[in-house]
Amino acid sequence: MFVPDGTAEENLPVFTAVAEGVWATDQRGSGRAYIDALIGAGFDRETMQVTQDQSTVGNPAESLQFSVRWREDACLVGQVGPSTGQVVTAVLPQLAEGRCLIGTTRAIDW
Repeated sequence: MFVPDGTAEENLPVFTAVAEGVWATDQRGSGRAYIDALIGAGFDRETMQVTQDQSTVGNPAESLQFSVRWREDACLVGQVGPSTGQVVTAVLPQLAEGRCLIGTTRAIDW
């Protein structure tokens, strides 16, 4: 269950469960599906990042990452895709400027 006033660690189980729920569907390769499901569970869209669904040559991404920035110091981070074979989630420290993922991420503009 989502705990709005809880810690990142307290919310990791729901973050993981949401990601596993999407992974179990035919939408497993869609970053939007993970973001939409996390929003549906109560996480704040404005604190999220997601990587591209496809490589630069148009192939499905080997790894898809998504995150939720939690307060001022932590990130809930998920990774899925053929390179992992399963849902991998963790609580990690925030990077510079409040980011959770390294590199270029996709605009969450839907």
